[in-house]
Amino acid sequence: MQTTTPARPSVGSEDLNAAEIAAPWIRQVRQAICESDTDFFRVSPLRYWADFSLSLTAAYASAYIYLVSPLGSWWQLPAFCMAAFWLYRLGSLIHEVCHLGQHEMLVFKATWNLLAGVMTLTPSPFFTRHHRDHHSQRMYSTAEDPEYMANVMESGNLRSIVCYTAFVAVFPLLVFLRFLLAPLTFLHPKLRDWTLRRASSLTFNRQYERTITPTDRRSIMAVEGLCFLRALLIPLLIVLGVNHWSRIPMLYALALATVFLNQMRLLADHHLDGDGSRVDFEAHIMDSCNYTRNDPLTLLFFPFSIRYHALHHLFPSLPYHNLKPAHAHLVASLPQDSPYLSLDRPGWWCVARQTLYGRTAASRSTSAA
Repeated sequence: MQTTTPARPSVGSEDLNAAEIAAPWIRQVRQAICESDTDFFRVSPLRYWADFSLSLTAAYASAYIYLVSPLGSWWQLPAFCMAAFWLYRLGSLIHEVCHLGQHEMLVFKATWNLLAGVMTLTPSPFFTRHHRDHHSQRMYSTAEDPEYMANVMESGNLRSIVCYTAFVAVFPLLVFLRFLLAPLTFLHPKLRDWTLRRASSLTFNRQYERTITPTDRRSIMAVEGLCFLRALLIPLLIVLGVNHWSRIPMLYALALATVFLNQMRLLADHHLDGDGSRVDFEAHIMDSCNYTRNDPLTLLFFPFSIRYHALHHLFPSLPYHNLKPAHAHLVASLPQDSPYLSLDRPGWWCVARQTLYGRTAASRSTSAA
């Protein structure tokens, strides 16, 4: 196995274009990365496979202990916590699968989808399109942005927070039913088309409607049948007496825990300064956060260096394992007054607090403390 792949182009089409980098400081950041002696865009397959193998082994081993342990045994709770932690890390690799090039690491993509995506009902074809839409200038921070938290929860609004929490609770069930009932979507072409556009994305934003290309149709079909069989297997094994009925709430608890961890991360990816209209690229980046300190909650909610989230939005094709060294290079290369350096936040809670309570309430809370 090779440890590196051939170098990518320094900046891919999904990263930046001339219109988007009008701000001088962004041009300066781009220049610093592209002129570095280190090729930060080079993927290390060994790192991808190592992180995947470790996460897969730890997740499934701890999940097995949790599921087969006597109910209420003392080791079941720590096994559950370990399983949720490692399943979240394993699932987070869907983000890295999404940003690999179309013909890059094809075996890795297929393996991740078969062993992780299908088994957890989160295959990458249900993520890639909406995640790339989130990165696009056409959609970022608008009402259709599928990953902008302001579109699913209003800061400081208790009713909105309660509704959002309830949606988090039912989301694993909705995903399960989406795949279990997949054959029914072929009963009528209009039903199938609606399902592809409105019910084939792992997003909380109900206003989002994905574009369906011929490639999307093929990729969805490739995993949908396997996910249907996986979803069907859960109740089937109970009916056949192989598993106890308690397996369903136990699996739901695991799914809910991983969804919860991911939603905690989304609370602090961005400042949510957008008003629903399109913004220029500079505002897009200034709305994003980097986290360089090692506080426990930041490390928990941001696996695989995706805590360098503003840098990731500057260069979406930078491999996750190069985000930290690329950031260090920028800190050493850029002038001290570069706006890029102001993107660093103290920790997850300082941004998540503003998302939950609103900037004014969060400021009052900080002042009182």
